[in-house]
Amino acid sequence: MRVLLVSCYELGHQPLHVASPAAFLRAAGHEVRACDLAVERLDDATVDWAEMIGVAVPMHTAMRLASQVVERVRRRRGRGVAIAAYGLYAPLCAGALPAGTVDHAVGGEYEEELVRVAGGTPSGRAIVLDRLRFPTAARDLLPPLERYARLLIDGEERLAATVDATRGCVHRCRHCPVPVVYDGRIRVVGREALLADVAQLHRMGARHLSYGDPDFLNAVPHALATARAVHAGFPDLTFDVTAKVEHILENPGIWAELASLGLLFVVSAVESLSATVLEVLAKGHA
Repeated sequence: MRVLLVSCYELGHQPLHVASPAAFLRAAGHEVRACDLAVERLDDATVDWAEMIGVAVPMHTAMRLASQVVERVRRRRGRGVAIAAYGLYAPLCAGALPAGTVDHAVGGEYEEELVRVAGGTPSGRAIVLDRLRFPTAARDLLPPLERYARLLIDGEERLAATVDATRGCVHRCRHCPVPVVYDGRIRVVGREALLADVAQLHRMGARHLSYGDPDFLNAVPHALATARAVHAGFPDLTFDVTAKVEHILENPGIWAELASLGLLFVVSAVESLSATVLEVLAKGHA
């Protein structure tokens, strides 16, 4: 099947949520093209080429933009193309799209379900939490890293990219969409697959990684092992991570080592200074 994967928004990074499913689909024998609307236009010829179109919706902004994409495709192609929304927000928000615009919506570990959709045997599950074996992400289908966000440090520009060491989250913070799909569970990306992706990114010129895990410290031993393995293979790479305040406070002994492995900064969130609000949100700290 001819499959087009479309990314609307991934925080200025080359979209892993296209490169990863593209690798699964190609491995299954499908012909795959990709379009990242953050840096390129989706032309009518590409829309007409596709027999199936998957639109990645890993975050709310992407979902809002995706609604325009699926409406445009449906107006042009009618029922002549299958449309799938996939990613964290697909099972949460697909019902808010105009009726008939999306044929399939799947969140969680969606890659093999997209393969089943392309093969004509969808399971019908809106949330999939199967444990997957990841092939190397098909980043060759996407624009080069030079088209994306860069790290600026000490007067230097470094090409940057996003990778995942885990997906999901062990917490159930009430303001967050991740627990709605993962329900307090995580899924680990295999070390070999991660290192293979880092290797190709390094060849593409990347010198900084942003770990896209909802919380890099959901599994601290795995996080440390990942950082050590990446540094051992690519000592010139720096990186940043996202972590809950709770985990930062609980693990004071890991930061010196992570810094020695290339950690430059940590992204966290302070949703409120009110202990009452934090308790209501089930943040785990005050």
